[in-house]
Amino acid sequence: MSISPQTDIRYLKGVGEKRAALYHKLEIHTIQDLLYHFPRSYVDLTHPQEIAQAPLGQEVVLRARVVQKSREQRIRKGLSIFRVLVSDDSAEALLTFFNAKYTVEALQVEQEYLFHGTLSGTLLHKEVSAPAVYDASLTGLLPIYPLTAGLSTRMISQNVRQALELLGGQFQEFLPQDLLDRYRLCSLGEALQWIHFPPSAAQAQRARERLLFEELFLLSLGLRSLKEERQVAHGIPLPPVDLSPLLQSLPYRPTGAQSRTIRQAMADMGRDRPMNRLVQGDVGSGKTLVACACAYGAVQGGYQAALMAPTEILAEQHYHNLSAQLEPLGVHCGLLTGSLTAAQKREVHRQLAQGEIDFCIGTHALLSQGVAFHRLALVITDEQHRFGVAQRMALSQKGCNPHMLILSATPIPRTLALVMYADLDISVIDELPPGRTPVGTYLIDSSKRRRAYGFVQKHLDAGRQAYMVCPLVEQGEEETPLKTATEYAAQLQNGPFARYRVGLLHGRMKPREKEQVMRAFQRGEIQLLVATTVIEVGVDVPNAVIMLIENAERFGLSQLHQLRGRVGRGSNQSHCILISDSKAPETLSRLKMLCSTNDGFQISQFDLAHRGPGDFFGTRQHGLPQLKLANLSSDLQQVELAQQEALQLLQEDPELSHPQHQALKGRMLQMLDGVGGLPN
Repeated sequence: MSISPQTDIRYLKGVGEKRAALYHKLEIHTIQDLLYHFPRSYVDLTHPQEIAQAPLGQEVVLRARVVQKSREQRIRKGLSIFRVLVSDDSAEALLTFFNAKYTVEALQVEQEYLFHGTLSGTLLHKEVSAPAVYDASLTGLLPIYPLTAGLSTRMISQNVRQALELLGGQFQEFLPQDLLDRYRLCSLGEALQWIHFPPSAAQAQRARERLLFEELFLLSLGLRSLKEERQVAHGIPLPPVDLSPLLQSLPYRPTGAQSRTIRQAMADMGRDRPMNRLVQGDVGSGKTLVACACAYGAVQGGYQAALMAPTEILAEQHYHNLSAQLEPLGVHCGLLTGSLTAAQKREVHRQLAQGEIDFCIGTHALLSQGVAFHRLALVITDEQHRFGVAQRMALSQKGCNPHMLILSATPIPRTLALVMYADLDISVIDELPPGRTPVGTYLIDSSKRRRAYGFVQKHLDAGRQAYMVCPLVEQGEEETPLKTATEYAAQLQNGPFARYRVGLLHGRMKPREKEQVMRAFQRGEIQLLVATTVIEVGVDVPNAVIMLIENAERFGLSQLHQLRGRVGRGSNQSHCILISDSKAPETLSRLKMLCSTNDGFQISQFDLAHRGPGDFFGTRQHGLPQLKLANLSSDLQQVELAQQEALQLLQEDPELSHPQHQALKGRMLQMLDGVGGLPN
């Protein structure tokens, strides 16, 4: 059969259903996916080192012959050790292999091999633990790939080589030639050949530069297309509105940041192009007031507004708070969630269609077919990264190009926001209302767990509530000894917290079950809630004052900050306790950083620099295509260049309709598949 980049991975020799299933775990489904699964590093076999000269504590490649092999030693069930003595003309080294019976059996005494690993021991007694073994005739840079259990670097390398040979270098170049010339970028064919099998370090670097620029350029182009499309759309210009009745009814004075953001949003809504504004601010910064003011403005202008929240309990919380604020000012609020009866839903649908409900707050139920608005002018979505662009678009289609306001409690560094939200205007609420007490945050190891439990018990005895969070749901989800939520809850209920009411919340539960647990916690029927990160996006429980997080090293800093934001919502001093036995200096510096500040933007900048955007959210719910090479913190210069070039190209050819841009447009849409809302 003829083969193309879009051919299914199963059609490569040696890739059947079983290996294809392993590739799918790495998001590799086609030959193109495989070729864009780049090495995370290389082993340089060009200049092997002598054992005597090789530096301790560093990765080394040794060319040595096998002198002696020990018998298998069984340490415990499931773990066996093999020791191999190797030598060159300068010295000897002892290699230790774990559960590697076939690897050691294949080694021939007096035969020479290349061994790659970290050298430890002393100057007189050098050792390498779990080295990789290569044929002594190999040279050059060998790729090391991100893996999943059952797939080896060797397997991936063989499949990549086969794919490149079958395609025969026939890659359609989609980047404009003037771009390639201006930045001295190599061709796509050269880039894919050199990134996987680089003839030299310089060519590997050239390949990376081309593919990194390509990635950022396609992303910038796609998101910029969204913005350009929005700017030519005709929206609903709202008449000037007096917000003073609302602002004077507040029991507090808005912060400067809140006032500025409200002004920006109201100015947008007065224009004839649809507003598309992201309001980002830390937990407790007062984003809801901005939503309230914008909804009030839309209603006073003679239109309707809608707010979509990710869960029923959050929708109800918003409804309770916003209706209390707006109903006395003559704004009729409605609630639409999946749990309403059929008759209740019909009545809400009728009131919306007739224009009797001014401001409707709900869940995904707002997207259902029977929902029709009378004059929808404003759509607000809460917690942006829980909704894809496609869902925002679906709700906006309930009106005629309504204004969009998106609220996010995930503080995003400006660098990342420039790329992620190129289709949005951004407002930042960068100050907290006065009187909020920062949450005290402490890092301990498991030897102090008993004291931490005593601290929690003292607060429960005083009538307060607490969360305890652990990373996994049940054993078998990962082969690790980490605490799991189900086991942990049982241990606590049967042990130190036997006299308290303990609840359990995790991602495998049905939505209805989660709602019931959170409601019981809200009402105080549960004193201690054991949970996974499903509590990250949150419901206000002002009485909850302690957040204890097990295996804290497993979470990104921004995720930990979001979890910490579940407490500190009332007038009582709140506390966040991080438990970790990690000794890794980098991990400890991350966790100590969280203890030193409550500033979400500072934390997210640190997290982005150290973990990269892929881990920034903990999950990939934000709709941003996974970046394979670019680091939006360290590659800032390339980000800005790519954005400039994307903007320049779209000014020349806004819809990428010129014949020479057809391949580029196809590749852009392919990369952004799933983000939704892009031009066809």
